[in-house]
Amino acid sequence: MARTSRPITVTLGDLQEHVEARVRSGAYASTSEVLRAAVRALDREEQALGEWLKEKVDEAFADPGASVPARDVFRRLRAYHAEQTKADAE
Repeated sequence: MARTSRPITVTLGDLQEHVEARVRSGAYASTSEVLRAAVRALDREEQALGEWLKEKVDEAFADPGASVPARDVFRRLRAYHAEQTKADAE
């Protein structure tokens, strides 16, 4: 069967031992298998985060409460920042 992907070089640094331990444990047959599983897990995590963010944005747009003008938000942020800066200096 022809290979559908090409080999790549990856520098894992401290993660190399984690990968090798998974292969030694028998949980994975090869380094490639560990890395494919890691990319699939990352894809699932990013999809879940994207869905969560979309849900939060949809909730924000559906909120019947009054909008807060940007100038008021920034005024509050400046006041909060000034208060925190003052507290840190004391």
